[in-house]
Amino acid sequence: MSDAADFPRAFANAFGTQDATGIAALFAEDGSFHALTGHWAEGRSAIVDGMRQEFAGLSRMARLVSGKTTLRPLGPGAAILHQRYVVTGLRDASGAELPRVGALLTAILAAKGEGWQALTATFAVVEG
Repeated sequence: MSDAADFPRAFANAFGTQDATGIAALFAEDGSFHALTGHWAEGRSAIVDGMRQEFAGLSRMARLVSGKTTLRPLGPGAAILHQRYVVTGLRDASGAELPRVGALLTAILAAKGEGWQALTATFAVVEG
């Protein structure tokens, strides 16, 4: 992606369509991701595997509603992103819908040859 400000929408779109490969493509090849369920992945293929597991379980019907975005430059070609989301549609093991939760995506982004990518990101619940 050509602009770091496009990252939150691209993440929400890939998450909402359960596109594990699309989420992994937002990361550098050696990027790392700490997912909503607590899964830790290093590298795109591990991110794909982890997100497929997440989309088969808790997040199988989840959607993200975007909230406040803060994007701060860290220097030329680097930025830190804080993106708030409301997560709806989470399901427990029996299939019952769980209450919506607030979550925060924090990512270190870098401009690389392929455009802006996450070097590392954490997606975590911040409120119930």
